[in-house]
Amino acid sequence: MVIVAYFVVIALAFFLLIVRPQRRRLAAHRALVAALTVGDEVITTGGIFGTIVALDDERIELEVSRGVVITVARAAIAQPANPTVPGTPGIEDRPADNGSNDD
Repeated sequence: MVIVAYFVVIALAFFLLIVRPQRRRLAAHRALVAALTVGDEVITTGGIFGTIVALDDERIELEVSRGVVITVARAAIAQPANPTVPGTPGIEDRPADNGSNDD
């Protein structure tokens, strides 16, 4: 009986610590991919920054430089390039590193 209780506790911990957060991340990614529109700046899973110039159900055309357009799978979009999360410091809000070691 004690062994069964240990297995139940381990299974519950696995679900709460691994499965549930993964489901949330997957749902958030699906919502992001579904909400993409032309003109959005995004980052692919490969680290390529680009602006969406065209999209359909499975593919997205990204302009990565002026006149350079690549086609990627819609699911390959990792995140927006300019997230608008309030309170998150952007690059311009961070103190500049002047190279001195004042620590």
